[in-house]
Order: sequence, then structure tokens, then C-alpha cells
Amino acid sequence: MSVSPIHTRIWQETPEADNPFATRTARCHGYDVYGAMLGRAGWAEMVYLLFRGEAPQPWQARVMDMLAVALANAGPRDPAVHAAMGGGIGGSTAASSLMAALAVGAGQVGGAREVFLAVRDWRDCGCDLPAWRERIAARPDNGDDVWPTPEHTPGFDVHGVSTPLIVQQALDALARDSQGPRLAWLQSHRLLLEEAARSPLAMTGVAAAALADLGFEPAQAEMLFLLLRLPGAAAHVLEQEGNSYKRFPFYPLDLEDDPARRGQTLETLP
Repeated sequence: MSVSPIHTRIWQETPEADNPFATRTARCHGYDVYGAMLGRAGWAEMVYLLFRGEAPQPWQARVMDMLAVALANAGPRDPAVHAAMGGGIGGSTAASSLMAALAVGAGQVGGAREVFLAVRDWRDCGCDLPAWRERIAARPDNGDDVWPTPEHTPGFDVHGVSTPLIVQQALDALARDSQGPRLAWLQSHRLLLEEAARSPLAMTGVAAAALADLGFEPAQAEMLFLLLRLPGAAAHVLEQEGNSYKRFPFYPLDLEDDPARRGQTLETLP
């Protein structure tokens, strides 16, 4: 009896009888994807099943869909989207531009690693305000040699002045549909947490609370945050392709030693 060399708990395939490299049936955690799910399940349900190993409840699928809309496009002010746009206007390949967005959007300040840390905080502190205040004051080390110790409270905007309207709107909408405890608790305790963190709530904080309510572990939340923000980056890349760098839609730089002031152009520079 031959044993399949593919080992995964996520995906089970049956090959075609006449071609062992072609798939006849594909099951995700036991669910027949093409024979039963296709046409009946939505994108959020498929992603939830892939990551969690079980089908979501209706409210979980709704919250996943809402979170996907909230995170789909961070906008050109966001460093990850800005990096992708630079790739598009510079003529980079599609993959290169998206990798730029992933690389810039992976960090601890507004990025996916910040979501990882914030979901870890939810796992450790739950809905306990004294525990949150202690965690914010202590700010524990990451415990690894890859990431530096965070310099601010994950999920809060270290450079912010007040909570942006879109962050409040996202929190209100997600808390209304979520049957988990964290989003509603964050909504009612936001001002107290912002006071402790000395920073306003950020979209990463809303996303972390939502992903924690949905049952995702920190590493899963980090990966999903990267994934959910790619559509906007991709759309902005396509918009910039073929444009001149002179029409880049962002604030111009004021160079102290601008060649243009000396009558030089890019073509005449050495």
C-alpha cells in the first residue's frame, strides 16, 4: 500500500485515476471545497475554515467580512500602501510591489507585528482593566531576538493626537455584530485604555480585538492582518503604473541640495 508523501491536517486531496498530479477532490478540514462549499460558502467562511479548522458561526463570518472591508485599503498615507505605490510608479513587477507592501506593513508601528502583540495582550489580560494597566505600564519584552522591545502600547497610535473617526466607526460596527467579549469591552473602556497608554486607539487595536474575538491566535492574527490589507495596496499599484514620477500623488520633498535648483535634470546628473 502506497502512502501519500503529502502531510497536512488542513488539506486532503484525492488524485485522478489517470493522473496522480491532478486533483479529483479537495477537502479543507473535511469539507468538500469544490463539491459542496463552492457556491454556498463565502470568502470569509473559507478563510476562517483554513485558519481555524472549523466552519464559522454566522456572526463570526459577518465580523470577518466587516473586518476585511475595514482593512482592505489603508490609503496612500499608510507606509505600506505608499511603498507599493512607489513600486507601481517605478515600473516594478506586481509581485515586487506587493512584497514592498508586505515588508513595510509587517512591523511593530502600525503593522502586522503590532497586531500580533496586541492579540497576545488580549490573550493575557482579557477584559480586566487592572491587568491592562499593569501590562501597559510594564510593556514586556518580545522574548525573541528578531524583534526589538516595543516602545509603545500595541494597538495604540504613538504619534496620534485623538482617535480618528474611522477607527471609532470600525470599532462601533464590529462591536455591534460581535458576540465575543473583547470588542464590546474595548468600546466601553476605550477612553480609560487611551489614558493609560497615553495614546489614542489605532486601527491595529480594533483589528486585534476583532481577531481575538474570532478566536485567532497571535500568529494567525499577524498573518491575516498582512493578507487583509493587500487589496488596497494592489489597487493603488495598478493606478500608478505608467504614470510619471513627477505625478506621484503625495507631498513633494523639499531637498536641501536639489539638483533642479542648479539647473540639472535626471538626464544630466553624473
